[in-house]
Amino acid sequence: MIKDGKILLGKADEKEIYLIPRQMNRHGLIAGASGTGKTVTLKVIAESLAEIGVPTVIADVKGDLSGMIIEGSQEGIQGRLDSMGITDFFVRKYPVHFYDVYGKKGHPIRVRMQEMGPMLLSRIMDLTEAQLGALNIIFRVAEDMELDIIDLKDLQAMAAYVGEHSKEYTVKYGNVTKQSIGAIQRKLLTLETEGAGQFFGMPSLNIDDWLAREGGTGIMNIIECAELFKHPTLYATFLYWMLNELYNRMPEVGDLSQPKIVFFFDEAHLLFDGASKQLLEKIEQTVKLIRSKGVGVFFITQTPNDIPNSVLGQLSNRIQHSLRAYTPAEIKATKLAAQSFRENPAFDTAEVITNMKTGQALVSVLDEDGAPTIVEKTKILPPKSSMNIADESAVENCIKYDNIYGKYEKTFDPESAYEAMDDISRQEEEARLAEEEKKRIAKEEERKAKEEAKLAAKMEAQAAKEAERKEREKAQWADKLARKAQNRLENEAINIGIRQARKFLKNFLK
Repeated sequence: MIKDGKILLGKADEKEIYLIPRQMNRHGLIAGASGTGKTVTLKVIAESLAEIGVPTVIADVKGDLSGMIIEGSQEGIQGRLDSMGITDFFVRKYPVHFYDVYGKKGHPIRVRMQEMGPMLLSRIMDLTEAQLGALNIIFRVAEDMELDIIDLKDLQAMAAYVGEHSKEYTVKYGNVTKQSIGAIQRKLLTLETEGAGQFFGMPSLNIDDWLAREGGTGIMNIIECAELFKHPTLYATFLYWMLNELYNRMPEVGDLSQPKIVFFFDEAHLLFDGASKQLLEKIEQTVKLIRSKGVGVFFITQTPNDIPNSVLGQLSNRIQHSLRAYTPAEIKATKLAAQSFRENPAFDTAEVITNMKTGQALVSVLDEDGAPTIVEKTKILPPKSSMNIADESAVENCIKYDNIYGKYEKTFDPESAYEAMDDISRQEEEARLAEEEKKRIAKEEERKAKEEAKLAAKMEAQAAKEAERKEREKAQWADKLARKAQNRLENEAINIGIRQARKFLKNFLK
């Protein structure tokens, strides 16, 4: 309920308790045991935000928020209003956009896998540190190859490709084993078997659709999570991705008179259960910095102890419903919850926490100056819309006749890593065959060169042998000529000697 520009949450005796719109981006906590009125408080805040034109995103885990589209019963709540002295309070209904990641009870919500990124996917798939390292390499390879990873089959195709080329990528990016790739493939198959494959694809969610108004009233974007909640890690990771999308896509706006949008995260403890140190740091940073984008976040859980202190310290508007304190652990949790409030000297906070009725809560919020108020035992207003679950036909009509129907209902599958793999495999096969042909040609040329060299060597040897033979024959011929000349000279000398002897004898005989 809006009064004097502020959200009237309830009354502490005669004192009116307000939430200040410009302090809503300082975040909040709605805590309490099951059945103590957390859903009513959520509805009262979300309805009031809608009335001042602030859209909301609300995770509906139990499926009991669909009554927002139906006006409540004035008669059913009049007694409570009279007991609180509240007038000018009239029931009404609110504009709602229903979403469902399964696409059954609302517009489908899809995300491109590369937008979610390795860290969040690793948490969904429960990967080890080594497997997360391999997943990071898969995404890096896809980025270097300018390939989009949009859906499951894209990531499966890229994982197979990196596995086949693990040796070369180990040298370039670091160790990537076939065992890690195999484990990732098995986890992806499990996701596919569980039906998670439909979360990833196109068209992906456009955050601008969450910021819509209808006739000046903020749209309530209710995310049906009853089925998704059966997979707690998937639920928590998917909702955190949505919150992170708001942070990444919305511009810096500083302090505003009221938030641009408020995000209600039910069963918030699941976000932190089993989260890695790296993810916890990322969540803490997102919660810390998203306020400058004009985004308020309310965590809904059982006790403040469910939220890490680094995040809890940033939740300035606190609403604590009753807690049960039977076991030592529950008693300790109650005391810690009491210590998180600015003390009110009028009562013992720890004692009040365990004795409040349904619809009552301890409330401490930021005042106009941003200081926390002392805790007040507050009777929460009733919601203006129906607390009953809307008929399926009413929800279906709401979905079919809102202004975004048809935008997300039809999927499309653009060319991405999976489709590109056929061309890449063909190109690589062609390159492999070309390389083999190149090697074959080089080998053949080498063989021919060896044969030619061998033949040349053989011919050279034969030529040398022939030259040697000719030289030998020439030498023999020269020797023969020399002997012949010598014999002739010798014969000539003998003939000369005989003639001279005859001449001498003739002269002697005379």
